[in-house]
Amino acid sequence: MLNFTLRQLQVFEKVAGHLNYSRAAKELFLSQPAVSMQIKQLEGHIGLPLFEQMGKKIFLTEAGRELFHYSRSIAQQLAEMEALFDEMKGLEQGKLTISVVNTANYFTPQLLAKFCQLHPNINIILQVANRDAVLQQLADNSTDLAIMGQPPDGMDISAESFLDNPLVVIAAPGHPLAKLKRVKFAQLAKENFLSRERGSGTRSAMERIFAEHQVQPHISMEMETNEAIKQAVQAGMGLGILSLHSIELELETRRLAMPNVEHFPLLRHWFVAHRSNKRLSSAALAFKKFLLTEAKNIMATRSPVATQP
Repeated sequence: MLNFTLRQLQVFEKVAGHLNYSRAAKELFLSQPAVSMQIKQLEGHIGLPLFEQMGKKIFLTEAGRELFHYSRSIAQQLAEMEALFDEMKGLEQGKLTISVVNTANYFTPQLLAKFCQLHPNINIILQVANRDAVLQQLADNSTDLAIMGQPPDGMDISAESFLDNPLVVIAAPGHPLAKLKRVKFAQLAKENFLSRERGSGTRSAMERIFAEHQVQPHISMEMETNEAIKQAVQAGMGLGILSLHSIELELETRRLAMPNVEHFPLLRHWFVAHRSNKRLSSAALAFKKFLLTEAKNIMATRSPVATQP
């Protein structure tokens, strides 16, 4: 009969998820020796090694991979049990983990601020990452709700749109295209583009619209943040394609221009998503309802974007 503790299983799950003792220790607020001791005790109870080390890296053994599968299932059940107890206590004591893609973080804090005014005692954990990482968090059941662009096909995810997400072409104010009344889409083939990394929702949308119009974009540089792209575009290094939500301040202060390009803005939507089979807590249900019913009105009160000459 296996005789390990729940704490040992929790420690194992963190180490297996990161494949790094130091990162797991930091997340668990433990010392690295304490984490190593818990893993050794767990291996002793099971009678099999769970990790193997090659150089400076550790990898899961076959037994470790099997245990990781079961540990995640157990963690999901424990989270659902905790959510049930929170629900019994009432909304005011709930906990909510939200994952958002990088671009959504330009407006999510404003929505969260309003939600927290309505429910001040709900403990919210906000995780910001690129699209691939957010999808992995959904797959791992390490988040309650996710805010993202177009949900993927082939995943067991329930998603509903709650806000428009227009993508626009941006340029330095002195760029020749910024001075034209109308820019043909084909003209973009001659321009250098500064693009988000592969795995970003904005990058995927950019590639789709260029493919639809049979134009090959010249991507001169990839960057992992919207801020880096905005700075590079301002410096005259090329054009960019970003969500209008991420450039409102720069348009208002005229540090960036928005050329009037054919087929833009590219209208997409923001979605709130979760695992289809996930039992949402009262806090998660309340936030989802809040997004679906209030987000558009709240965002409409933001400062209007300055019109471009």
